[in-house]
Amino acid sequence: MTSGPGPDARKAQPMIFITARFRIRPEDADRWPEIARPFTEATRAEPGCLWFDWSRSLDDPAEYVLVEAFVDGDAGAAHVGSAHFKAAQQELPPHLAETPRIINFEVPGTTWSELGELAVDR
Repeated sequence: MTSGPGPDARKAQPMIFITARFRIRPEDADRWPEIARPFTEATRAEPGCLWFDWSRSLDDPAEYVLVEAFVDGDAGAAHVGSAHFKAAQQELPPHLAETPRIINFEVPGTTWSELGELAVDR
């Protein structure tokens, strides 16, 4: 891996990178991975999905963070237009404490870069 996107990555169409914070109703927080599993698995199976990963907050057990990426805007649009996205719009909100918050932007490349400041020499 390199410490940043290479010259070819800068010429390519940028990937869509999304981070969203989900506050889950406390009574559903422990079950959230199972509740979201059908949506997660269907999204990961999309041809344009690079990753779709959930993490649970260390400070707030009712908060999950979703980090997702798609190869380009067309793949992101296909995701939002998919049947499993529409199903999630109906199935997930009853388990949410509030509307999720999101950051969505375009990034050159299609993978993670190394964090050189914390390089591991093995």
